[in-house]
Amino acid sequence: MSIKECCSVGIVSCDVDASITEVAALMRKHHVGDVVVVQTREADCIPIGIVTDRDIVMEAVALDVDADVFTAGDLMSAPLVTVSEDAGFVEALRLMRSNKVRRMPVVNSNGTLFGIVSADDIVKLLSLELSMLADALSGQPLREGRLRK
Repeated sequence: MSIKECCSVGIVSCDVDASITEVAALMRKHHVGDVVVVQTREADCIPIGIVTDRDIVMEAVALDVDADVFTAGDLMSAPLVTVSEDAGFVEALRLMRSNKVRRMPVVNSNGTLFGIVSADDIVKLLSLELSMLADALSGQPLREGRLRK
């Protein structure tokens, strides 16, 4: 299964000059924990960084600095780790693990933003797969009983 089948396509994004207050307002409005920082090239949105709720807490709130002083470009994690929309979820997990990230923008072949995948998305996918496997395993003795009377 490719990662594009389980990623979220309702991406919340901003430009590099958005204030941290604006970024936090976007998170609150859309009920998300991250905002992808994008650069617009013609009609394409190219992801260049990501700001998470944790970034805001650790870099602005905990240091008691004025959030309007910082921009998304100041706080964003960059260079950004992305995954191709055609990658499998195991490849996405490897990228997350090796780069120590919980969220990754999903891009198409020309680097345009397609979606975002989180550790939560992959856990949901794996739990569904395990549930289906458990159903198959628990149903096997019943099937065998009907076939071998």
